[in-house]
Amino acid sequence: MWLMAGLLFTPLAWAVLTLLTDFTRGRLVTWGGILVQVLVSLGLWLVVSRDGGFYYALGGWQAPLGIELRVDGLAVTFVLLTAVVASACGFHAGVYIDPDKPWHRYFWPLFWFLWSGLNAVWLGGDLFNLYVGLELISLSAVGLVALGGKAGALRASLRYLLAALLGSLAYLLGVALIYGQFGTLSIAGIVFWLEEHPVPAGSSLALALMVAGLALKTALFPLHRWLPPAHGIAKSPVSALLSALVVKASFYIAARLWLELGEPLGNLAAAQLVGLLGSAAVVWGSWLACRQMELKQVVAYSSVAQIGYLFLLFPLTYSVSESVSLQAQQGITLQVISHALAKAAMFLAAGNLVLSTGSRRVDALTGVSRFLPFSLFSFALAGVSLMSLPPSGGFAAKWLLLQASLGSGQWWWVLVLLVGGLLSAVYVFRICRASFLESPETNQFYHPHRSLEIIPMILALLSLGLGLVSAEVLSVMALPFEEEGSP
Repeated sequence: MWLMAGLLFTPLAWAVLTLLTDFTRGRLVTWGGILVQVLVSLGLWLVVSRDGGFYYALGGWQAPLGIELRVDGLAVTFVLLTAVVASACGFHAGVYIDPDKPWHRYFWPLFWFLWSGLNAVWLGGDLFNLYVGLELISLSAVGLVALGGKAGALRASLRYLLAALLGSLAYLLGVALIYGQFGTLSIAGIVFWLEEHPVPAGSSLALALMVAGLALKTALFPLHRWLPPAHGIAKSPVSALLSALVVKASFYIAARLWLELGEPLGNLAAAQLVGLLGSAAVVWGSWLACRQMELKQVVAYSSVAQIGYLFLLFPLTYSVSESVSLQAQQGITLQVISHALAKAAMFLAAGNLVLSTGSRRVDALTGVSRFLPFSLFSFALAGVSLMSLPPSGGFAAKWLLLQASLGSGQWWWVLVLLVGGLLSAVYVFRICRASFLESPETNQFYHPHRSLEIIPMILALLSLGLGLVSAEVLSVMALPFEEEGSP
């Protein structure tokens, strides 16, 4: 019970505490809170690793009156991933963000509200409470983008807010239709109902509405226009949180819905359409990343491309053998984890480079390799995972997706994986090339605090080494459920 309370309610307590303090005191409270959250997340991981997954009725109230949490291997994997990435971003923000600007004091409460919403999504077992967690994430993320303080940041945050609200409306309409047809919002309850009854008319429309709303929140092509301005103009720790975790939350819900309800409620045309949109995102996002003049915009459009890979889950798990579906699920899981670590490292390293040069432009990086080698090396190591080179987690993920594509007879997705990897190499090497050029006019750079360089390096190394321990990570994801109970 204390593990569940620690994951869901103590972040809210930290949010209230930091709301009552200034930035400097909030930083101290946050660093203490991060330690607690990491320990609690690790504790839940160990419990599930030892005993298997379980359903947990919050407060002892059973569904449908109470809130039912689904605690399985996949959920605790994302809980621990959140603890790693959010901790890194929190420590980085404590040094990176200017404490003298009064509105920056709101970073910490928004940071904790975001963390609480993420844990609620990973553990949610019914459609409405997933919506509540998703809204907490969206509103916190919008506020964090607005902390940039300039007109561009406000415009980007308002565009983000509009996209988030439209996505939420579509999702909530689908939830209402599901409740009207099945009489329950529990995902497990809906699956059980479908085993005993024929599929009701209109349920496919409900699933389509929910997936469309979640695709907008995830920034799937062509619904991605809100993402590059928001991720590009936000503070670097905020950009890292948004790309690594926030967009993954909406995809996580879409993936849960598809894996549980896709076979009875979906169809082959819809699965292939989502896969084609994901493929277009990979190619178009990578191409635009190659053409951007600002460093963080390169990384932002790279996020659009990398998100596209995730939606290959839909065609690779529909009407295929169980072994192929499992390969696709494992590949997507590794892709999510690898991308979260790599993209957080890349945004934090990019923030260091921007801080050092005093400019957001790629051509301003000339000569920076001699002054900020650790940040540049972190950026390049993260790029190794995006390019899917061994032994990175990105390589292990793409290898599983390649096997699933060939095993299901859908060879065309292999072309997407290859083209995406090549285009990723183009924009990563473009940044490295600009950094190694020399100019007599650029011999003075600001040197950020050493801790700002260590944090992205750790994340990049984790992303690189993920491929070496992928079997252990996937073994926890596959743990079966035990009897209902509490840890």
